[in-house]
Amino acid sequence: MNKKESILLAALSLLTEKGVHNTPMSAIAKAAGTGMGTIYNYFPNKELLINEIYVNIKESEKSVFINFSLEKPIKSQFENYFSSIIDFFINNPSYFKFMEQLQASPIITDESRAVGEKSVAPVLNLLVKGKEERIIKNIEIDEMLIFIGGAILSYLRWYFNQPEVKPVSLENQIRMVWDAIKE
Repeated sequence: MNKKESILLAALSLLTEKGVHNTPMSAIAKAAGTGMGTIYNYFPNKELLINEIYVNIKESEKSVFINFSLEKPIKSQFENYFSSIIDFFINNPSYFKFMEQLQASPIITDESRAVGEKSVAPVLNLLVKGKEERIIKNIEIDEMLIFIGGAILSYLRWYFNQPEVKPVSLENQIRMVWDAIKE
């Protein structure tokens, strides 16, 4: 692992553990085993560091769509997406904690958000196609994304606070969200 990667990993860990405002660059440098000069060579300020972590997570999120097949029915594609994005964050809990803290933060730049939007392009296409085929309700895509994203966020918050989760819980969530968006 190079210095930049160790800085990013240390920052992700500290930011999710202590929060953005309680994590100075000096603590990130110490956790990364590097000096302040080195950290500032890569990231002139904490906002740039945070945005790079955000973009990296969004780029990793693209892996959710590896098995995304446009030939499958809209419902199957949606179910695949929903379960895959949940699995992605369950397998990467620090990503979830980071995104939960910073998704709506003004620290995340418009440029970083644009990268993030590209990472979910297959979902946008799915919703548009579903609307065109009158399988999904004729509601603005942004409003649907807010609803679906809220369901994902709520489920993950619940999941991470349970001592044990039955597989049927995710199936139930998928069914309820699908029932809410289908025509």
